[in-house]
Amino acid sequence: MRHLNYNHLLYFHTVAREGSVAKAAKVLHLTPQTVSGQIKLLEDVIGEPLFLRVGRGLTLSDTGRVVQTYADEIFSVGTALAQRLQNSGQESARALRVGIVDSFPKLVACRLLGVTLKDDDPARLSCSEGKLEALLADLSVHRLDLILSDRPVPTELNVRAYNHILGSSRMAFFAPNDWSERLSRGFPHSLVDVPVLMPDASSALRRSLDHWFDELAIAPQVVAEFDDSALMKTFGEAGLGVFPAPEVIASEISRSFHATQIGLITDVTETFIAISPQRRLRHPSVLRIAKMARQVLNT
Repeated sequence: MRHLNYNHLLYFHTVAREGSVAKAAKVLHLTPQTVSGQIKLLEDVIGEPLFLRVGRGLTLSDTGRVVQTYADEIFSVGTALAQRLQNSGQESARALRVGIVDSFPKLVACRLLGVTLKDDDPARLSCSEGKLEALLADLSVHRLDLILSDRPVPTELNVRAYNHILGSSRMAFFAPNDWSERLSRGFPHSLVDVPVLMPDASSALRRSLDHWFDELAIAPQVVAEFDDSALMKTFGEAGLGVFPAPEVIASEISRSFHATQIGLITDVTETFIAISPQRRLRHPSVLRIAKMARQVLNT
C-alpha cells in the first residue's frame, strides 16, 4: 500500500461524519464531484470500497468503519496539536519541566524547587523521577528543562548537557527517635549493633560510605539497599534501620520521618548538581533555584 494522502482521509472522514457527499462538500467548500473523486482515489489506495450505497444514501463498509475509527483518532490528535501549538509560546515561558534522579534526596529537591512556586507569577512545575541516563535522553529532545542529580553527566554518554554545581552537604546518620540516645553515645561504632539501610551499591555515595566504614574498621549490618532515597528514609521511619542522609535536611528528616541525627560523617559529602542543555543557566525559575541553593547548601 502506498502512503495515505491525508487530504483524501479528511474528505472521507467528513463524508462519514456528515452522512452524504453533498453535505460534506458544503463543509469542505468543494464540489460534490471533487469530494467523490478524492474518496475514489483513497479507495484505490486501500483496495476496498469505504462506502456502500443503500437506497439513496451511503453507509460505511466494514473496511470503512475500521478506517473511520483511525481517522477519528488521527484528526482528534491533530486538533489537540493545533491547540497546543497555539498556546505553546505562552506555556513554554511559564513551564518548568524538571527531572529528578531517583537517588537525589527528595527533601533537598523540595526545598530547591519550592522556591519557584512562591513567585508572584509562578512557573507551572512538572516533575518526573528516573535514572540519570533516561532523564538525559529526555533532556536531549527538550522534554525537560533541567535535571537535579547527585552525580555529573557520565563522560561516556554522547549527550549535549552541562553540569552546574549547586552545592554540597556533609552526610549524617539518622535513627528512629527511640534508638537515637543509645546510638549517639557510641557513634559510629554503635552502628554495628543495629540494622543499616544504605544507598544502592552502584552509587558514588555508597562507595564513599563503604570507604569510610573500611577506614574505621567497622562492618555494618547492611540489611537493605535503595536507589530511591525517599524509600530508604521511609524504611527508617518504620523502625527497620538507621540510614545516611545529608546534614542540610536534618530538620526536615526529623519532622517528616520521625528520625534523629545520631552522628556526622565529616569525611563524606554529597554534591548536588543541576544539569541543563545550555552552558549557562537562563530559565528565570532555574536561576531562582540556583540562588536558593547558594543560601541553603554548603558550597
